[in-house]
Amino acid sequence: MSLEAGLLEILACPACHAPLDDRTAADTPELICTGKDCGLAYPVRDGIPVLLVDEARRPA
Repeated sequence: MSLEAGLLEILACPACHAPLDDRTAADTPELICTGKDCGLAYPVRDGIPVLLVDEARRPA
């Protein structure tokens, strides 16, 4: 389940304030920071983005 386009337009990475990209897949729903130096992946649980830096996955 992907997020609404209107919601994605107003969401930003809490760490660097860059826009987020919806890379939601059936098994791993997440929003990826588009910042070149950041790239954190924020989980989406029950359709709600968890935009906490402590909950984010670091880029591989």
